[in-house]
Amino acid sequence: MVTVTQGVKVTSSCAACGGVLVRDLGQFVDRDQLRWGIEGRCQACPNAWCETGAGPAPQEIRRALLAEHGATRLRLATEEASLVPVLRALREMHHLSLGEARLSAAELSGAGMVGTSVEMAHLAEGLRKRSVATTIVSSPA
Repeated sequence: MVTVTQGVKVTSSCAACGGVLVRDLGQFVDRDQLRWGIEGRCQACPNAWCETGAGPAPQEIRRALLAEHGATRLRLATEEASLVPVLRALREMHHLSLGEARLSAAELSGAGMVGTSVEMAHLAEGLRKRSVATTIVSSPA
């Protein structure tokens, strides 16, 4: 799999001293798993931290990435794609019920699913592993 990462720097006020807090927010795929991270450092005091997690990124990270880089749309490449491997991939990758997977599959078959470029590349790779062709279209920020 091609490594896909996306990040953005945001600034805010440091809760400890009021100085400028710079945070690096990011999303990436590591060993076929969707992951996210936040690294923060105050420019005026020793306040600093790093936090990472697996699975969907917190909304703060998603919003910042979408605002900076724009959204990416993933669609099934053909309308004739078998839904069985699509449903299997969606259920395994997103831990969806069959009903939820059917709704997501309908979205992929129609207008397409929208998310960050990392989320859509990760899902496209999971579908590709099940021989399901997709197309990815990026929109500007």
